[in-house]
This record gives sequence, structure tokens and C-alpha cells, in this order.
Amino acid sequence: MLTHAQIWSAIDRLAARAGLSPSGLAKRAGLDPTTFNKSKRITPDGRARWPSTESLSKSLTATGATLDQFVALISESGRPAAEAVPLIGFAEAGAGGYFDDGGFPAGKGWDEIPFPAVEDEHVYALEISGDSMHPAYRDGTIIIVSPAAPIRRGDRVVVKTKVGEVMAKELKRKTAKTLELKSLNPDHPDRTLLAEDVVWIARIMWASQ
Repeated sequence: MLTHAQIWSAIDRLAARAGLSPSGLAKRAGLDPTTFNKSKRITPDGRARWPSTESLSKSLTATGATLDQFVALISESGRPAAEAVPLIGFAEAGAGGYFDDGGFPAGKGWDEIPFPAVEDEHVYALEISGDSMHPAYRDGTIIIVSPAAPIRRGDRVVVKTKVGEVMAKELKRKTAKTLELKSLNPDHPDRTLLAEDVVWIARIMWASQ
């Protein structure tokens, strides 16, 4: 018997194999971009919402996949789907054009890497260069950043300031007026920023080793 989770996992895999996010797959299929969003898979009253036959058919057509291939994706649902995650170098993150005002990836120039499906469809990756964040992050480390994830004291975060500076720090304290950050490298000083000088802050969810 097919389960709700298996069907949605197969859709995620179908999107990932085409190098798309679930919303990207919906747009390519000519559907509302939110059709396959994770928030749409459960109704407000807690009932499972299933994708329609029409949306599945259009998605297969848009990706050139056959029904047999989709069934094969269902059988793989025991393993997490890999999605194409946007990637740029950490040093490039401060340049204009890569993020919108909310800290979500935007514009051109992004590369991509495969990464197991995550809840935040706006997740992105940054590649560390140099040793300024050693020993926490070495040169070449990939960090996965989620702009939609809740942030608490002790979380590692990426912060962008109004002057274009981008930094990775540990959140010590956040108030309505200031942001206190602990340096990941003991050779670098901690920072305290005025809230009005911060454009966005996003949580680091994972780092390669």
C-alpha cells in the first residue's frame, strides 16, 4: 500500500533529479509554485493532503520521467532525497546581487551541490575560504545555512551588515537594540552590533568535516 510520505518523498526525488526544488518543479510543470511545498502536505486541521493525478502527470511531463521511473522513486523513499542546494563562496556572500533584503538567496552566479532534503526550501550553502574561522571551520568547509530556521543563544549563525560585511559567529545574546556575537576563532575578537546595522541573520544548520 502506498503511503502519504512515500508519494511526497518520490515527488521530492523527482524534483531533485531534475535539479529543482519542489517549488521549482511545480513552476516548470505549469502549476502554482506552492503546490508541492511541505506546508501544503498537511491541511490546517491535521489531515494528510495528497497530490492530484493532474499535478503528478504534469510533473512527469515537465521532467521527461515515465510512470515506471516515478514508481521506482517511491521504492527509494527509505533514503532521504537529495536536492540541489545553491552554493557560493563565503567571501562572495557580501557582494551585492546574491541575496534579497530578507537574506534569501537570489540572483545569478550561484553554483549548486546535492544535499538531503530539508524543511527550508530557501536553504543555501557557503564554502569557507581561508583560516579566519579555524578551528571551527577550515578552508574548503561547506556550511548549510537556513534563513527560515529559528535562532537561539548558542547557535552558529551567518550575519550580514549594512556595510556589506558577512561573518560567521556564535550568537551570544540578541536584544531589540544589539546583537552580541562570539568569534569562532579565539584569535579574533567578539563583536557587538547595533540591530539597526544588521541586514539579516541566518542559522548554520550543518557543516562538512
